[in-house]
Amino acid sequence: MFECVVKNWQGEQVGQKTFELKVAKEESASHIVHRALMRQMSNARQGNASTKTRSEVRGGGRKPWRQKGTGRARAGSIRSPLWRGGGVIFGPKPRDFSIQMNRKERRLALRTAFASRIDDMIIVEDFGSQLQRPKTKELVNAIARWGAEPDKRVLLIYCENNQNLYLSARNIANVKVFSANTINIYDILHAEKIIVTASAIDKIQEVFGA
Repeated sequence: MFECVVKNWQGEQVGQKTFELKVAKEESASHIVHRALMRQMSNARQGNASTKTRSEVRGGGRKPWRQKGTGRARAGSIRSPLWRGGGVIFGPKPRDFSIQMNRKERRLALRTAFASRIDDMIIVEDFGSQLQRPKTKELVNAIARWGAEPDKRVLLIYCENNQNLYLSARNIANVKVFSANTINIYDILHAEKIIVTASAIDKIQEVFGA
């Protein structure tokens, strides 16, 4: 059971929010969170680095010079890896870096990581009605009133799709905005402050609950 103070748009404390998330046991929590983090980072790799072997490089079909009598070293192709412009020995080829992990484990890791950031979490009331139009300055001021410094990495989690919020936040360098059902473990751990709306907490319990 977790309990947090809820703040309004002006940054004043207006109540308490209690929520419950099933997390991993203490002895295995760091292990499962690390696995989920490594999975996300590995799955983000494109794996499309590619080099050509001597058989794939264009040209080099004719022997450059005869085998004996020139005084030079033997050479069979100008596309040998020893030559400039030749093939690459043991170079990278396209590969799949993705790692598999059970859905139950992924959700457990996400809940555990989210709960571990409770000390850096700020719960606020839904403020969709406060942003009648996209206004970056108003959102920056609100974030400061809530207790997050403008130069810190901030993760802002909301419940419903809010275009004005997205447009207001996209030009702030250190602020990332996610809906409650699209949060990920990397951004939860990377952020220095996490601002969550009260309805987003309920949505996280609903989507990622045990």
